Amino acid sequence: MPETPFPGVETHFNGRQYAILDAGAQTIAWEPAGQLPVLWLSPLADFDPGNAVRGGVPVVFPWFGNGPDGNRQPKHGFARTALWHRAEVTETVKETGELTVRYTLGAADVPDRPDAAEFPSFAAELTASFGNAALTTTLTITNTGVQPFTYEEGLHTYLKVCDVTRVSVSGLEGCSYTDTATGAAPTRQLQTEPVRFDGEIDRIYDCAGPVVVDDPGFSRRIRLTTHGAANTVVWNPGRTLGKSVRDIGQYWSEFVCVEAANVRSAAITLAPGEQHALSQHVGLL
Repeated sequence: MPETPFPGVETHFNGRQYAILDAGAQTIAWEPAGQLPVLWLSPLADFDPGNAVRGGVPVVFPWFGNGPDGNRQPKHGFARTALWHRAEVTETVKETGELTVRYTLGAADVPDRPDAAEFPSFAAELTASFGNAALTTTLTITNTGVQPFTYEEGLHTYLKVCDVTRVSVSGLEGCSYTDTATGAAPTRQLQTEPVRFDGEIDRIYDCAGPVVVDDPGFSRRIRLTTHGAANTVVWNPGRTLGKSVRDIGQYWSEFVCVEAANVRSAAITLAPGEQHALSQHVGLL
């Protein structure tokens, strides 16, 4: 991966690479020592300010996709492209192999955001903790206003795989899910075996794992655990859709998204003064 393309935090030491962007508070690299990169970053990613970067761990807030009414822009909410404040950096990579970066974002930081009246006063905090054994990302939302509000959220994690058509995702067996693949009306189904990818997969599961991504091509297994999540979203566009997406193209088979989330009927409602934390922990088995 090239040097961080616009402001953020990046470190290299003894084979490790960790990187996060100030824009979107989006982690774009976690490569433990002696390992291939665990996160996928599209070779076609657009790093122009204000654009969504394809790959890493985009922050979804305050709506998922185009929102509950299907008409909201930008997709996955305004936090994904907003410029967050880098509040704290703790780097002990040379001593312990660890880096922690904390970001904050408030309502006043996005004055021209859509639906401002619906989310009049909030405080968001994103903490990314990198280590040689794990990457933990935590999104905390606080209602700093005088009225309750309801929001959707997610940590939209892109995992690098050798070939998605050979990958399986286990841990969701027995879970109900909503299938939202393009071109089909959403349907409710039950997962009865590990998830495999033979075309477009776009599913919202009614459970939060833990899940394991088994990637025989890279001879590794990735385990994801969550805290504060009601949903797991699993996505890959498949060949046909993937090749039509400008910043995915021929690289569609190199990733799978496994996302800790609270969306649709599991959206979070916060009363004044309340807060909620969503975390996802990624580690290699």
